[in-house]
Amino acid sequence: MSRPAERCVPPTAGLPLALSDLFGRVPGADSDLASGLARAFNLPWARIECSGTAALVIALTALQRLQPGRNEVIVPAYTCPLVAIAVAHCGLELRLCDLQPGRPDMDLDHLERLCGARTLAVLPTHLAGRVTDVAGAAALARRTGAFVIEDAAQALGARIGTESVGTQGDIGFFSLAVGKGLTLYEGGVLAARDPALRAACTRASEALARRHAGWELRRTLELVAYALCYRPALLGVVYGRPLRNALRAGDRVDAAGDLFDLRIPLHRPGRWRQSVGLRALGRLPAFIAGCTDRARRRRAQLESLPGIEVLGDSPVVPGAAGIWPVLLLRVSDAARRDRLLDRLWVAGCGIGLPFAHALPDYRRYASVVPWQDAGALPNARDFAARVLSLSNSPWLDDERFERLCAALVAD
Repeated sequence: MSRPAERCVPPTAGLPLALSDLFGRVPGADSDLASGLARAFNLPWARIECSGTAALVIALTALQRLQPGRNEVIVPAYTCPLVAIAVAHCGLELRLCDLQPGRPDMDLDHLERLCGARTLAVLPTHLAGRVTDVAGAAALARRTGAFVIEDAAQALGARIGTESVGTQGDIGFFSLAVGKGLTLYEGGVLAARDPALRAACTRASEALARRHAGWELRRTLELVAYALCYRPALLGVVYGRPLRNALRAGDRVDAAGDLFDLRIPLHRPGRWRQSVGLRALGRLPAFIAGCTDRARRRRAQLESLPGIEVLGDSPVVPGAAGIWPVLLLRVSDAARRDRLLDRLWVAGCGIGLPFAHALPDYRRYASVVPWQDAGALPNARDFAARVLSLSNSPWLDDERFERLCAALVAD
């Protein structure tokens, strides 16, 4: 469906940076990014970390110190491999919870069987901006005295009523990585309501995440490069070419952006990068609103196509209002999903995968994910085999979207 002159579409709707974000004045009354985020999204408290993964490590470390006799962390079986890497980094034991049939929410019956006296934390996850049922998972976790860490890495700006996601559990975290909306190139945010948990997270952060000039210089240069290159004219080089190379090599893990180092950098994000984020923050609510409007229109059109389901927020969460960096499409069967990927992914038209596999099916991460036989976690593996992501970037224009819909039907 691609044409030679067409430009590459980014895999998600990330907020482009303006040159004024790099050097302009800090707007308004907020003097730091944490305060700005708390005001913008009604967070009771926020702390900036160097990545979403680092925020999770700090949260787990804080909880370990509060509950030293517990060492198990329960996560959805289809989520980012960085979650498993963070759990291993903390010396904790990963437990995988199956999903509900056809949805990214945790299977509560399976979760109830997994929760026990050794459970430190449960991680309900707002995958791709879709609001998940935190309350259902929290009710089961708290029966056994476990904490709830809300993985809102992909959901900054999503709400339940007037409350931000990330505030329904004990601790929440967001990502400020590339493609997550607001970005510092790499960054993360911790949120918590309870003063004792805030203090525990602060102590853990101060102990683990020291200033590191080398890492901060690297992230600064990467952020400047992002500001210069994240634009339609250059995406074909910085994103499209590596994508095509990975797909030609048959490496879906690389193409999906799932190649991660097992070592997690932990350092303080510098003031300049945070000031860039603070300057860009003023445009984020309008950007999210535009993405939401575009997603609503396109969701209706996509759902009229045979064999395509567009996943929304959890139906059991009243007032859920997720954000839309991508639209999650569930295809009628795995063979059709793979045919669509083979035809459309390489075209750079916005079709891709949230993650390449369910967690136990990454050979690369076998050292940090417990082995599961082929019959285990059937819903998570079925979900991984049938899901597609479709970019909700404004750079996927209406004409190209229409042709993409025609290509989805033509299979």
